[in-house]
Order: sequence, then structure tokens, then C-alpha cells
Amino acid sequence: MNRLTTALLAALEALIVVAIGVGVSLVPLTILWATQYGLAVDWLVFWRASVTVWLLGNGVDLAVQLDPTVVAALGLPGAEAPFSLTIALLGFAVLALFLGRHTGRRAADSPHRWTGVLTAIPVYGLLATMLTLTVGTDALQPSIPQGVLLPTAVFAAGVFIGARHRTESPEHPVAGQAPHLQGAPAHPAPGRPATGRPAWLRALPALPALPRLPRLPEVPAEWRSVLAGALRAGFGAATGTVGVAALAVFVLILGNFATIIGLYETVQAGVMGGITLTIAQLALIPNLVIWAAAWFVWPGIAVGIGSSVSPVGTVLGPVPGLPLLGVLPHGSLAFGFLGLLVPVLIGYLTAFATRQRQHRAGEPGADRGRLALTGALAGVVAGIVLGLLAWWSGGALGPGRLVDVGPNPLLVGAFAALEVGVAAVLGMLTPPIRRRGATSGATAPAAAPPARTGKR
Repeated sequence: MNRLTTALLAALEALIVVAIGVGVSLVPLTILWATQYGLAVDWLVFWRASVTVWLLGNGVDLAVQLDPTVVAALGLPGAEAPFSLTIALLGFAVLALFLGRHTGRRAADSPHRWTGVLTAIPVYGLLATMLTLTVGTDALQPSIPQGVLLPTAVFAAGVFIGARHRTESPEHPVAGQAPHLQGAPAHPAPGRPATGRPAWLRALPALPALPRLPRLPEVPAEWRSVLAGALRAGFGAATGTVGVAALAVFVLILGNFATIIGLYETVQAGVMGGITLTIAQLALIPNLVIWAAAWFVWPGIAVGIGSSVSPVGTVLGPVPGLPLLGVLPHGSLAFGFLGLLVPVLIGYLTAFATRQRQHRAGEPGADRGRLALTGALAGVVAGIVLGLLAWWSGGALGPGRLVDVGPNPLLVGAFAALEVGVAAVLGMLTPPIRRRGATSGATAPAAAPPARTGKR
């Protein structure tokens, strides 16, 4: 596969990823346009709605100015003034990240990895720019800088994650082939030396040598071990907390399924309207998972100004008419404070596992001061990760009191850093488990020669 083919395939994959992201909401809206509206309404209205939802799902802010008739029909206080929608439906971002990772893996499996990577990302950015510039109306206008940068950044993150993948099999055209044979013919063409550089290029005068930059001081092995352990334990604690939160959301949906169905019946959206509403709520599930993680950390979330959902108790006012929000707890929970144990236990276990790994690998830096510092830095890493997720999952969901929906990222980050940090320090200071019978080769006694028995 040559470079042109790799670039064309990467551009096609970028186009397909954008089409899937927009089509998730466009397909049911198109069916709704044909069945409920009898093709009487301009289809571009549904196209703009789908692209707008896709942009919102990638974190792009929307400026909204509702028509007076729509304001009267909704009856929302404050809807007559311009307001912003800033909450991201993270399901679309997760989908773009996953598909971008697949694109990166395909580029890594080709002979020209970086050609595919550096083609897919600009093409995706160009498509995002075109969509952002063409869907704005007087009633709904996306932020153009965010529409250009944020969807591209989400896709690029997935592509770079996937591009690190490379098949290790000997049959692979890149990994299993000698470097001088990758994409090069067995015998050089006439006029081209064995190095692959043409004669006219070799005849050009050489450029002057650039001055060497001073070498940065090398980080000692002890401090590299501290930083690596902190990153490993911190990311592990954040990932484990989010995993437990995902399990909790799943259990809540099963336990409150009757309530969710009752709210669906109250909305009376019809078949296609119910399908469209379900897709929107599926895109909101990653937000709910992060909100559940914020609940475990302790600050909880707000569903409007003056509301609070935390282990201490739940105070709710009018909430958006989404059936999925029926999983929110009501009143005070007798054992809600036990949720605080989730990040604490996970922080301790991940730090202890990190300490065990360092011990088995024989890494330096085993004194108690550096171990405690590793645990404290792990808490900082977990706080930063969970704080960023909390910031990404919240925002404004409408006018009036709905301008504050989701967790407070600063509180979530601070509480997570404190809880995970204290637990991680204890986990790092816990003595590692030594395998029974493990002795070093230097101190192991030499085996005695077998005794001769019997006759020759």
C-alpha cells in the first residue's frame, strides 16, 4: 500500500466517522420527518438539528434565542432572554474517541502510519469546520472556534491512542520486515543509489550543521520511579472510581425501570419521538456515570440552581423532562456516607498494587519519604482526572435555574485528591507481599551432588 492509498483511506475513514456521528440522530429524525410530518417540513431543519446535537455532544457551546411563540409554549422562566447550552452529551464524544482509535489502529497497521494519521485528523477538522459554519441560524448558533477545535481534538486523541498500536507478528508488513526493506524495492532503480536518495538530491550542497542544544539533565531513576508510580496509581484510582460509578448507574436503571417507563408514558412522544428521546438519553449516560463518580467522591451534583444530590441528602426542584433522570435518589439515604469508601478503598488498592509492582521489578526509591510522596502525587493525579471529567460532564441545560447542571469540578477535584491521596499514601507505605520461598540467587545454597548408589 503506497502513501496515496493510505492517505485516501484515512480521509475516507474520517468522513465515515463524521457521518456516523451525525447519522446517529439524523436517521431517526428523518424517519420522524417522513412519518409524523408527511415530508411537509423542510428536511434541512432536521439536518441542522442533527449536526447541532453532534456539536453539542463534542463539547461545543450553543447560543440560543427562542421565538416568542416557542417561549409561550414551553413556559420556562427566563426563556425569553438569550441563553446558552453548554452541557455536552458525552456519548457522541465517546463514540468519536472510539472510532478515532480504530482509525489510528488501521493507520498503524499500514506501512505509512503517520501519513494516515496526519491525513485523517485535518480532514476531520475540515469537515467539522464546514458543519459548524453551515448550521447556524438566528435561533441557534454554535461557537465557531469550539466547533472547529473540540470535535477535532476528541477525534485526534482517539487517533493518537490507536496509532500506538502495531502488530508484532513477523508477517506484518512493517513490524516484521527489516527497516531497509520497508516499502523499498529489492534493487534500486537506475540513477538511484541503494540509500534511496536520487542523484540530483545528493548533488545539492549540504546545509550547515545546526548548533547542538544543551542536553537536559537526566532525571534520576528514583524520581522517575516516583512519577511513574504516581501516574499509574492516580489514573488507576480515577478509572476504578468511574468503573464503580458505571456499575452503580446500571443498577439504578434496573432498579428504577418502572419509574423510567412511567415518565416515558407521561411525555407521550410517540414511537419515533420515543426513539429520538432514547438516543438523546443514551448519549447522556456517560454524563450520569461521571455524576455518580462525583456522588461517591462526596460533592455530588446539582440539577438546577438551589438543588443538590449528594450522599448527605437530595434536594430537587423542577427537573428536565428526561425519563432517565428518574434514577436520581430522593430524600436522605441512611447509609449514603458509605459511598465515600469507594474512592478511598480504590485509592488504597491501586497504590498497594503499584508498590507491589515496584517491589517485584526491583525499582529504586523504596524509602518511606519517596513512597509517601508517590501516594500524595497519585492523589493529585486522580483529582485532576476526576475534576476534568466533572468539568466536561456539566454545564447549562437551559434557561433560568437550569444554567447549573452537573458537579462542581473544583470541589470534585479537591475531594478526590484528598481522599485518594491519603489512601494512596497508606497503600504505598504498606509492606509488599513477599512470595513464599523466594530467595536471591546469590544466597541460595548450592545443590549437593547426587549420592552414588548401587553397583556399577
